[in-house]
Amino acid sequence: MELKATELSIDDGVGLITLNRPRRMNAWTGRMHTEYRACLAELDGDPAVGVIVITGKGRGFCVGGDAEALQGHARKGGYDPGTPKDLALPGYGVEDAFDASFAYHFGLQKPVIAAMNGPAAGVGLALACFADLRFAAAGARFTTAHGKLNLPAEYGLSWLLPRMVGLTRANELLLSSRVFSAEEALAMGLVNEVLAAEQVLEHSLAYARDLLEKVAPNSLRQTRWQIYRDLHRDIASSVRDSESLLGEMMREPDYAEGVAAFLDKRQPNWNRTT
Repeated sequence: MELKATELSIDDGVGLITLNRPRRMNAWTGRMHTEYRACLAELDGDPAVGVIVITGKGRGFCVGGDAEALQGHARKGGYDPGTPKDLALPGYGVEDAFDASFAYHFGLQKPVIAAMNGPAAGVGLALACFADLRFAAAGARFTTAHGKLNLPAEYGLSWLLPRMVGLTRANELLLSSRVFSAEEALAMGLVNEVLAAEQVLEHSLAYARDLLEKVAPNSLRQTRWQIYRDLHRDIASSVRDSESLLGEMMREPDYAEGVAAFLDKRQPNWNRTT
């Protein structure tokens, strides 16, 4: 697929997806959604890639739905996603609960880091919240946005935010659609760290490389799936699943390599072909 609204690159095992509509602060369109899913599917299926980073080009991360598209929906009297029927299906097939727009992030085999280099609103905020980790630019402004457009909370934010920041804070953000800062987001636990805008991407890439070096690929994969499955199930199921995985994963070469590296006090040499 020709990429017009996104950019894709791979360096040292890290896949980078850049939302590429800087003159529109990377406002979301059907074309961007289509390309984003295709990029995710490519990176998730590439054994040379171990971690995925998402960022925006220019001053914004993603300021939500494009204003022209919003006007188009109003003229048509309904929602038109502007996407083809044959969308890529990254993360599908792992768990039925993950097989939906943006929820497919939970089925990916690799961690996703959002390098929030600037403002995020609506679907842009949802996109960041579906990442596993978020690093944000100091002073960046965020909002759920939907209430001021007579819309519902978008793409699972009503499910995500109460689990991420607690019901009381989530209700305030969702019901008011107010603007809040990266610093507030950090205090709430919505982002992992706040940095100078020019440092956000490099910090995210460095964090990704650190994960690649120190953590076994299948451990990253299985732990992510455990986390997101456990949001839907009881503690006994979680314990039984972890016990089953323990038996399976201790038979893998990377377990022996991890033990040997620990005893030798060296960095492990992980198997990245699976």
